[in-house]
Amino acid sequence: MRSLSASELLNIWEWGRNQPSCSRAIKLLASACSETSTDILTQLSIGQRDAMLMTLREWTFGSQLVSQVTCPSCGEVLELNFDVADMRVASLSLEPVEKYCLELANYQVSFRLPNSLDMIAIADHKQPEIAQEVLLERCILGAVCNNEYLPFQQLPSYVINAIIAQMALVDPQANVPIDISCSACNHQWQSLFDIMSFFWTEINAWAFRVLREVHTLAVAYGWREADILAMSPRRRQLYLEMVAG
Repeated sequence: MRSLSASELLNIWEWGRNQPSCSRAIKLLASACSETSTDILTQLSIGQRDAMLMTLREWTFGSQLVSQVTCPSCGEVLELNFDVADMRVASLSLEPVEKYCLELANYQVSFRLPNSLDMIAIADHKQPEIAQEVLLERCILGAVCNNEYLPFQQLPSYVINAIIAQMALVDPQANVPIDISCSACNHQWQSLFDIMSFFWTEINAWAFRVLREVHTLAVAYGWREADILAMSPRRRQLYLEMVAG
């Protein structure tokens, strides 16, 4: 994997403005990992994918993460500051694991971890319960009870819950909780960190800022967009300061 140029990142942003989050994630990784096929990237677990996105985000904008959140108790707006290292659960192998097995009571279940193709498949389901059911049905490869094969729909809820818990255990980077405490009312809660949503929000803000910079320098000097984007951010800023006078 390599870092993306300003021109590449801007092209991805333009392409992805009306795309779902999972499609944006794969586009970013496919552009940064030209040696890896899109098929392999889409088959990575969500945790594996997010670990790669975390690294790409660090290479693009640095290690510091800054965000805002509203306290659900008192409405206070809080600023969160943390490091990419704080959000990394563990170093993960990027080799897709084909299946896992769970034995519980008389049930033996084989399953795989959710991947980006699964997320795209459930993107249009507005009801979380239906989305989860579709996701599990895609990921459960087989279930046996007392030597009898069972369809997904016949699995009891405690087995389903155990499968979900096992998925979270073996793919921890897919669900990274953040502990938050409100400085105004002392309310405490947890929120899940979504690296793709966070990264895309930053890319969106960066793209509008860079386009304004390109416009300013193009008007002032008659330079092409490609030449302006090829400059380092520091050099571009120096020219902007000269234009501002």
